[in-house]
Amino acid sequence: MHRSFLRVAGGALPVALAAAVITVVTPAWADAGHDFIDEARLIYRVVTCGASEEPAATAATKPAAKPAAKPAAKPAAKLDRDARIIATHCRQQQTRVDRFRSRYGDRLEPVLSKWRPADLPAEVVYPFGGGDLVSALLTYPEARTITTISLEHAGDPRRVASLSGVRLRDALALYREAVAGLLRNHDSASENMRKVEGGPIPGQLSFFLQGLVALDYEPVSLRFFRLEPDGSLRYMDDDDIAELAGKRARKKGKNWVDTDHSVAFSNMELQFRRRGDPNAPVKVHRHVAYNLANDHFPGSALEKHLVAKGEIAAMTKAASYLLWSHYFSGIRSYLLEHMVFMVSDSTGIPPKLARRAGFEQIPLGRFTGPFLSLEMETRDEVTADFLALWEKMPKRPLRVRYGYPDQAGNWHMVITRPREPRASKARVAPTAQSAPAAQSAR
Repeated sequence: MHRSFLRVAGGALPVALAAAVITVVTPAWADAGHDFIDEARLIYRVVTCGASEEPAATAATKPAAKPAAKPAAKPAAKLDRDARIIATHCRQQQTRVDRFRSRYGDRLEPVLSKWRPADLPAEVVYPFGGGDLVSALLTYPEARTITTISLEHAGDPRRVASLSGVRLRDALALYREAVAGLLRNHDSASENMRKVEGGPIPGQLSFFLQGLVALDYEPVSLRFFRLEPDGSLRYMDDDDIAELAGKRARKKGKNWVDTDHSVAFSNMELQFRRRGDPNAPVKVHRHVAYNLANDHFPGSALEKHLVAKGEIAAMTKAASYLLWSHYFSGIRSYLLEHMVFMVSDSTGIPPKLARRAGFEQIPLGRFTGPFLSLEMETRDEVTADFLALWEKMPKRPLRVRYGYPDQAGNWHMVITRPREPRASKARVAPTAQSAPAAQSAR
């Protein structure tokens, strides 16, 4: 088991000192946009309590970049105090991570390995997947590129280095409170993610890094990007970030919250590999802050970006049953047109629509009705369809929570796969949706 925090002279590495010593080699492939890997590794160590074994860079191997402001040196007494704060935080986090591994990671793989095809696409798309990279990695361990989409912005990674004393203690306490649901229930409630949409610790980025720690990965690159109109990615360089410094990232849904950081830090690309293995394959995770309702997604740059991926593996869970709604028919149509396999709870594709698109669904566990009290036009119809699905299929116990339980607390899962053996084919963009477009995500 890896250590939960760095040890230096018998204590945890304080934030300011860590910021001064974690300069690392930047891989040759990270040649577009500003790479915030130093900041990512600091968060990985201090906030999510990981450990990295990267070698120190030399002036000859580290690419030239505009110098970043460094925290002022602290007296030894303050460094010791910060070390104790970090040590206390990481002891608590380590207990949670260990429990997460035994109750989720160790139980989920035996279930999914029975159903997951060997020839799945390397691309995974996870709509409504805020903060939950860890579930994507557990669901699709062979994936090479994972795209999560949610209302939450990635967050500014530069603020953690300035934390000390009471501010450090309080920021870490708030983070523990916010991430508790992810480590306990394997997904994050909306109210918890709202708590860290602003502040010194970037919520989404830290949740994603927490997933790397739980599964023994380490970050090797962090960049931010925007989507161009044709769906391509434009990585943010120093000039872009400076230009957008005064433009705050605004909430993506009417019931959400504004951030207190620049819009430059909305969408992120995190590259990572197995911890301590420089020869391990590099995986890519991209998170896009976006409202997937019909008044935003159909015809958007994001839709073009996703369509360009071709065939994908899909997943969703704890998604507020939005895929049941006509107001989210655009993202639902995208999934039905491009996915070749999907794992979900009952917030996934409604059975009737899956059948029409040529899929079959295999229910696991037990379902007696939706977890949330829904005011949705399709609630009764889709609920009845799911109940019929469970009624007609063989009983298959499920001993791990995957997303929401049902209204009675039962754990359940839905495997969605083609009825007939698939043949790879070119995909076309969905046509414009005729369904209502007034409602926004969450």
